[in-house]
Amino acid sequence: MCKKYVLGALAAMAAFSAGAAPSDSDAAVEKKLDRTPKIHGVFRGRYEGAWPDYQQRFQVCNARVSLEGKILEDLDYFFRVDLCDRGTMKFLDAWARWKFAGEFAVQAGRFRVPFGVDAFRGPGGYIFANRSFIGKNMANLRQVGVQLGYYSSTLPLTIEAGIFNSSTAADQEVWQKDLDYAAKASYRLGNVTLSAGFLSMKPKGVRMNIVDGSVSWKAGNLLLEGEYQHLDYCGDAYKDVNAWLAFASYGIPVNWRPFNLWSFHGRFDAMTDHSTGSPDPDGFLVTDDAARRRITVGTSLACNIKKVKAEIIVDYEKYFYDSGVVAPVGQNDKIVAELVLKF
Repeated sequence: MCKKYVLGALAAMAAFSAGAAPSDSDAAVEKKLDRTPKIHGVFRGRYEGAWPDYQQRFQVCNARVSLEGKILEDLDYFFRVDLCDRGTMKFLDAWARWKFAGEFAVQAGRFRVPFGVDAFRGPGGYIFANRSFIGKNMANLRQVGVQLGYYSSTLPLTIEAGIFNSSTAADQEVWQKDLDYAAKASYRLGNVTLSAGFLSMKPKGVRMNIVDGSVSWKAGNLLLEGEYQHLDYCGDAYKDVNAWLAFASYGIPVNWRPFNLWSFHGRFDAMTDHSTGSPDPDGFLVTDDAARRRITVGTSLACNIKKVKAEIIVDYEKYFYDSGVVAPVGQNDKIVAELVLKF
């Protein structure tokens, strides 16, 4: 079904492009179109200290650089790399998008699959220093593929659906029978935004299906949000996984040069035992992430000037594990301090 929609959209674009003759107004728009590439970046420098046997470290969590621009009025592109993701250079995104019929767009390349809400926040927009379990462990997925999007001009509605490789995004030479499928819909009712999504992926031999639901409420500098995900392993290869989060963030305008916003935030997130879907030598799935719960409280000072931001974030995280579980190093009570720069 998804393939039919994508092929139909591409055919419609081709027919429209072939049949539309350039007009004087089109020529005027063409002359005004700014094709100058835009460069953006995000830097996150971090200090962490973890208990019970206090250990500490410094990291450059991100040094991301992106390049975007337009070729035509309705044809744009985007490239992004991370020059230092905790010491490793990573290629992240490369895509082109063609908008057509006013409310539709086809996007092809490598990008984040349309699924989830917290997972879609980039490093320059993080509210907490560390991502939630939903944002990091459940389905934080970039893949190579194509998606069709509907962006209503009359309703606060967005729908995106796509088909993607199931093999690792770093190896695009693999021929495959199985693909990944994702879809996401968001609707805004005043200050409330509702979102739902579905993802079916088969990264390491076992197909996994995940559903997502989220609701957020924003009024001024107050943001309340909750999200829930349920993961099912086909063939009962592993027990179902549940993950959820709820957080609040409130900002107070200040005039403490250079800072102009002081924020407080708190979050509760949790997940049950989780497997990434990689079988052991005997063909069974193992627990890669033990069940855990976490409370995070923190504050931040930010200087926001249009699209430029400088922010200091300080968080304390308290972890809770089931009886008998030994917490992995770095996945226990900790304090995190970050300097974030975005331009």
